[in-house]
Amino acid sequence: MVGFDGKGVGQFLAAIAVAFLVRVISGPGPTLSPESEPEDDVIPAGKGEEDETPVDGKVSPVTIEWSNITCSLSDKSGKTVRFLLTNVSGEARPGRLLAIMGPSGSGKTTLLNVLAGQLAASPRLCLTGRLYVNGRPRSSRGYKVAYVRQDDLFFSQLTVRETLSLAAELQLPEIMSVEERDEYVNKLLFRLGLVNCADSNVGDAKVRGISGGEKKRLSLACELIASPSVIFADEPTTGLDAFQAESVMETLRQLAQDGHTVVCSIHQPRGSVYGKFDDIVLLAEGAVVYVGPARDEPLSYFSKLGYHCPDHVNPAEFLADLISVDYSSAESVYSSQKRIDDLVEALSHNTSDILYVSSVTEREEAFKFPSKFVRKPIVKQKGGWWRQFWLLLKRAWMQASRDGPTNKVRARMSIASAIIFGSVFWRTGRSQTSIQDRMGLLQVAAINTAMAALTKTVSVFPKERAIVDRERAKGSYALGPYVFSKLLAEIPIGAVFPLIFGTILYPMARLHPTLSRFGKFSGIITVESFAASAMGLTVGAMVPTTEAAMALGPSLMTVFIVFGGYYVNAENTPMIFRWIPRVSLIRWAFQGLCINEFNGLEFEQQNPFDIQTGEQVLERLSFGGSRIRETVMAQGRILLFWYWTTYLLLRRNKPKYQQLEPPLPQLQPLERSDQS
Repeated sequence: MVGFDGKGVGQFLAAIAVAFLVRVISGPGPTLSPESEPEDDVIPAGKGEEDETPVDGKVSPVTIEWSNITCSLSDKSGKTVRFLLTNVSGEARPGRLLAIMGPSGSGKTTLLNVLAGQLAASPRLCLTGRLYVNGRPRSSRGYKVAYVRQDDLFFSQLTVRETLSLAAELQLPEIMSVEERDEYVNKLLFRLGLVNCADSNVGDAKVRGISGGEKKRLSLACELIASPSVIFADEPTTGLDAFQAESVMETLRQLAQDGHTVVCSIHQPRGSVYGKFDDIVLLAEGAVVYVGPARDEPLSYFSKLGYHCPDHVNPAEFLADLISVDYSSAESVYSSQKRIDDLVEALSHNTSDILYVSSVTEREEAFKFPSKFVRKPIVKQKGGWWRQFWLLLKRAWMQASRDGPTNKVRARMSIASAIIFGSVFWRTGRSQTSIQDRMGLLQVAAINTAMAALTKTVSVFPKERAIVDRERAKGSYALGPYVFSKLLAEIPIGAVFPLIFGTILYPMARLHPTLSRFGKFSGIITVESFAASAMGLTVGAMVPTTEAAMALGPSLMTVFIVFGGYYVNAENTPMIFRWIPRVSLIRWAFQGLCINEFNGLEFEQQNPFDIQTGEQVLERLSFGGSRIRETVMAQGRILLFWYWTTYLLLRRNKPKYQQLEPPLPQLQPLERSDQS
């Protein structure tokens, strides 16, 4: 029997790392496939055709015009159609803050996503209309755009300054000097009002960090690193108190005054927030009720139609009540619906009040050219492969090593599990009944180690994947450096907890009492922990939410437990399921632990037919003739398989966005969803 020592484990892990690195480097870098490319005239902040990112804060002015934007959603049968947007037109200018207002379900976020090129693609969606940038349709050069979503996702253990510094290093590799980069980050901190919390951890639900308003401003700061011309913000005041909401909106107003084109969706702002808007678009059930200057102009416009805003009433509340359907009774539904229909009809006859006054049709004819000649923007990864790798490794290590609450819980669980199992299997002897006890102990040790690593990974990775998807969409880094840095950063932390578990359990249960056997025991469960963590990454990459990952991961692990070698002998496994034990990390860990424990062990005999040696036990388990090295190598292949599967899933599951098609000439005015 050839032993497997700690040096062999290290050599094996090194071989895996080198093989994975070679494959990632030699593989093609991630690119945008045609069906998942953003709109031709939209380039997410942080990437561009010529990769020119100004670092002096100057902004290229961009005017966005859109006309007849119509978005419809059909049911699964394709018969019933619900219109999310109906012939929406408008304009967003540089230096002005445009707010898209309306009640819930009016299409605010849908319109914002269409303008930002971020509307999730679906075969049931139909999106038509015209979109112009600086007077030209589908600009071949493109413009940089920042998109601030409602949910602010960050690496919780990094400080505000570290978050911005790493983002600047990834997105602005041309700033090579540390002093220049620090100066650039400090300017952003002052500009967004984040100086007071610059050295505070961002935090999350487990660890107290910065406030919701500060997180929103940090989201803006991260998006402003690449100096985008256009800033989109989806419900930036959601979940904030009145003071924080006004602070965030004041930041957006200042950004607009600095030359950015700022577009935000908002439900019902307070009066002081409403006063910061330069222009507004009022939507009711997907149709435009008003589009034009904000403040007093909408009140004057509606007063001409017979709807007067009472004195001392928040104009935003008056407008929200005016364009909302009252569902308190059948009569109120009819009257409010008729009022909205009349307002939509009135706007179509009052074009002088529309902000969007240019002739889109004339521009379409003047600049018409075949779409096949429009150059598509190509994602260019910034910085070299190794530079990205070291930056991501630094971030991953800080996140993993500083996650005190999670690490403390894992350490306590490892200690508690070891003490419980050690107490149950206290000082296992050499009697015939101890054979079953030893096998049971080794099985629960393998299960406990795998489940602990899997649960930790699937509870964290789906949220981290959302961050990674956004950063990759901006072209901050390639996928290969991220996956490889994730692998290496988790090895030191991930190895601690299996070692704690084994150090306590092994002497309590009085397993094969030699130091070399203890080293092999610890090495086997450590490699198994890495494999289970890699499996958790794959599960997290397969499903969209943490809840789904927590449901799928343990279910999949249960299958591997059943075929782990303890409950079903490999020789008795049905032919159709013979492949499962070969890919079960529980089986290989259990087999390695059994070989390590039973090889060379002798038991007390009371009857001639009793088991005398540990080799006989291994034969009955169908583990005879196997070596520990083979089981660890099998675990390594499983680890590499899960990591490579994660890489492929992350690369394939890139967000795809709906393409804007030109409207049909014969298209008639469309009815809204309630009339479909």
